[in-house]
Amino acid sequence: MTTEFNELLPPFGDKSSTDKSQIWIIGTRDQVIHTINEFYVKRIATDRIKFTPIVPAPFAAGKYMTVLER
Repeated sequence: MTTEFNELLPPFGDKSSTDKSQIWIIGTRDQVIHTINEFYVKRIATDRIKFTPIVPAPFAAGKYMTVLER
């Protein structure tokens, strides 16, 4: 990361009550959909609405991503 990006990050240990852990799912569109369904069946995610919409991954050509916020 560049210094400009590091300055945007909060100080280490500075957690607000809104901070949540995230699980990033990256792969082909079919892999992402399969993993979302698997997380729902295994009750890792209680509702599919907890996932962000599937979007093309900006850092990997041909890959898609979603984020599960817990």
